[in-house]
Amino acid sequence: MDLFQLEAFVAVVREGSFSKAAKALFRTQPAISQIIKRLEDEIGQPLFDRSSRRGVLTDAGQVLFDHAERLLNFKARALSALDDVRHVRSGQLVIASNELTCLYLLPVLHEYRRLYPAVRLSIRRALASRIPAEVRDYGADMGVVTYQPADQELQSVVMYRDELAFVVPPKHAYANRKEVSIKELGGEAFVAHHVTSPYRAKVLETFRKRRVTLNMPVEMPTIDAIKKFVAAGNGVALLPAIAVETELARGDLVRVLVPELAFERLVRLVYRRGGSLSQSARALLGVAEAHATKRRGRYAFQRED
Repeated sequence: MDLFQLEAFVAVVREGSFSKAAKALFRTQPAISQIIKRLEDEIGQPLFDRSSRRGVLTDAGQVLFDHAERLLNFKARALSALDDVRHVRSGQLVIASNELTCLYLLPVLHEYRRLYPAVRLSIRRALASRIPAEVRDYGADMGVVTYQPADQELQSVVMYRDELAFVVPPKHAYANRKEVSIKELGGEAFVAHHVTSPYRAKVLETFRKRRVTLNMPVEMPTIDAIKKFVAAGNGVALLPAIAVETELARGDLVRVLVPELAFERLVRLVYRRGGSLSQSARALLGVAEAHATKRRGRYAFQRED
């Protein structure tokens, strides 16, 4: 028993005759008769009272009709739901990110929500080092990272070009200077993030090569905590520029250029290669590309091999 057999059977019942059902299904009357005959043979009972010209159902036919209608209605709802997913009128999008990288995505998500309000967004916090594996293993549809994953099963797209910013409190001795050298930072107390990263390693290596002592007496768990601690006069910090935009505008922090530490910080969207990307995820890539084209500046949409 397959769905087309049930569709033919229901059509005969609804239309009241084999000939009308054949026209409704764009088939010939003998074809519809054969379908019903095969269905009856499979069930082992007649579905119609052949003594009646009005196509009266037998008890078995009535039971099958009730269940067949529900099945066909379920099929119609399923196809409608799939169509909603295909046109991004529903669905779910799971993105793995951490506290900071989520900031880069907010303007894109704002536009995505405007265009696709029915999609359920879930931004799941994850360690940056674990995000590629989560995406590869289907724990998330996409991820946001600041390094290019080595996994060949993943594709990455640069979506934002940030940089590290050296920031000091407003009353710091360097607050009135536009630029300082790395050699002048040997006596400074840096407030650092406790999570290691490629950029932290790059900063450490730069200080080592320049033979400058990097003093990090304080480590904190979040970027927000670091900003507040430094703004209160407790040392200096190297933070992603996007993370301190508000504090710089308010005057809570002051940015000073350190040419030797002018490191570009590329932010990437990561997703699985091939055809496993959901329609909701494909839509996000489209929004990110359109956003980069419109905003330009630091926003980008550059695919990486």
